[in-house]
Amino acid sequence: MTTTDKTVTILGLTFYTDTLEAVVEATARDGGLLVAPAGPNLGDIPTMPEYYDALANSDYCLTDSGLLVLLWNLTHRPRIPKISGYLFFRELIKHPVLREPGATFWIMPSEKEMRINLAWLSDVQGIPAREEDCYLAPLYPGSGEVRDDKLAALLEERRPRFVFNNIGGGTQERLGHTLLQQLSYRPAIICTGAAIAFFTGQQANIPRWVDKLYLGWLARILSDPRRYFPRYWRALRLVPLFLRYGAKRPAICTTTQS
Repeated sequence: MTTTDKTVTILGLTFYTDTLEAVVEATARDGGLLVAPAGPNLGDIPTMPEYYDALANSDYCLTDSGLLVLLWNLTHRPRIPKISGYLFFRELIKHPVLREPGATFWIMPSEKEMRINLAWLSDVQGIPAREEDCYLAPLYPGSGEVRDDKLAALLEERRPRFVFNNIGGGTQERLGHTLLQQLSYRPAIICTGAAIAFFTGQQANIPRWVDKLYLGWLARILSDPRRYFPRYWRALRLVPLFLRYGAKRPAICTTTQS
């Protein structure tokens, strides 16, 4: 495994390890694809090459997985920080540029969530997001490339600075990767999935100390055991993957890094 002042390479992926404030400012300034892969999805990378490609070609890959950070810090020095998609979203949402008309665009998983999220953005955060600033995502394939030409054309027409991808992990990254290739300009495509749901009350709120102690997974399991226990049990596949490959890209994944 290799480490620089700002990144660490694990499983062939370059994870961002600088400060939360720095990545928020860099994303707001320069755009690009930001991903925050969770442990269950990282455990799937040997069988999801397109998902792996999206992570490998992202501009900022956050250390969202507490399990991955724990495995690293137990076996290597220097230690790396955990920067979750939850914390990133919480800080980015405060940025003044998001309050400019037309600055944000929101890919929503359902009409119900869209209305809840829009009310929170407008009434609580003062972000002028409207229904026309949203796109209701269709059911994308569970594997392979995710391409949505209708969405790409809409973004090309509106040209928002920030595209918030609020659909599920494993899919949002593949969609974001394809969109950035299709567009003639470079927005910030934020793949933090359900992070907004923690703030709107659609998922159990996670206090900062819980996230800092890598216990966000436990909070989610306690809030809905039937839904989240199988997911986080699946994350344990990350352990043998980490021990086997270390810094190297898993052999069965094929990538075309740019």
